[in-house]
Amino acid sequence: MTTVSTVTQPTVLIIDDEPGPRDALKVILRPFFTIRSAENAKSALDVLNNEPIDLITLDQRLPDRQGLDLLTDIKHDHPDVEVVIVTGYGSLRSAMEGIRQGAAGYLLKPFNVTELITLTQQTMDKKRRLDFLRRQLRSSPEIWELSELSSQVWDSIKSEYCSLPQSAGPNAVFQEEELSLIPLLSDILEATDRHLLNHSSRVSFYATLMAARLNLTLNEQKFLAMGAFLHDIGKTSLPAYRFSEDQIQPSGEPIVCKEHCERGARLASTMGLPKDVQDIITYHHERWDGYGYPSTLSGTDIPILARIVGIAQAFDHLTADAPGRTCISAEAALQRISLSSGSHFDPQLLDVFLEVAKQSIASLPTMAASPAA
Repeated sequence: MTTVSTVTQPTVLIIDDEPGPRDALKVILRPFFTIRSAENAKSALDVLNNEPIDLITLDQRLPDRQGLDLLTDIKHDHPDVEVVIVTGYGSLRSAMEGIRQGAAGYLLKPFNVTELITLTQQTMDKKRRLDFLRRQLRSSPEIWELSELSSQVWDSIKSEYCSLPQSAGPNAVFQEEELSLIPLLSDILEATDRHLLNHSSRVSFYATLMAARLNLTLNEQKFLAMGAFLHDIGKTSLPAYRFSEDQIQPSGEPIVCKEHCERGARLASTMGLPKDVQDIITYHHERWDGYGYPSTLSGTDIPILARIVGIAQAFDHLTADAPGRTCISAEAALQRISLSSGSHFDPQLLDVFLEVAKQSIASLPTMAASPAA
């Protein structure tokens, strides 16, 4: 007897008020997806709230609302749904804003059929990776322990993750073993909260700006960039973490789940990341005056790379533009953190950061608002 197995196709919601492009998208995507459609934002939200949707193609101009405003609400209320913007009113600025708000891709009308199919398939590959990691993070609390069992679980996760379709490019770039983990760890950050991924990328950028002014070896520069990117990886252990809800002290120091430093360091150890990277993850919330956490280290007892990242992450938390957060200008942020010289921050390193930041002040607000590299 022959058994016929059926594979459920992912569902795409086409949001476009123009019948021509909407019908064209239906015809092109129907062989690969179950199709739903909406002519305006209200109808689109009704569909989203009543049935599972995997992917959305979103027009930038709708009769009852701007597409980017709708995108913000979609990513807030349905963060697991991927969105591709397909519009005839595009510009570089609107494309960057769409990506910053969480769109996975951007395509201009009239679109090329091959490019549309390629982009939607790549977006679905990404969603499969992120959904896999979300399930693992929710169902495997033992992965945050430092034990033989956690090593076995992570080995299984890495093996299954590598069997999923990957983004083109990164794995060919990362030759060293620890760098080959970056695509996986980057996806773990995004699976938790895309704003956490963007924050991590910006902190790494700010830290490497300082590295150019310090007498660091090439290895130290590499470890600094990696550790800064992974400094908050422990926050992915929280069941419902949201970057927008990460409380900020007057100094700019986030205080959500102080255990995230040690959890992240245990993960880094389990994955065999270098000790310098582990130290950044562990100690980036230590304070120069000894009142930080988790070990109340003070002064030069705090590893220098962790001290650098502590400054960079404080600056980004003050300037990060994300829904639900009140950010301040780069100038105001620099003024605020300068008040913590000798208390929160190493005075000499802070002077270096202030100098570098002031020289780059025109580009810092743009960088603070940009998506992850």
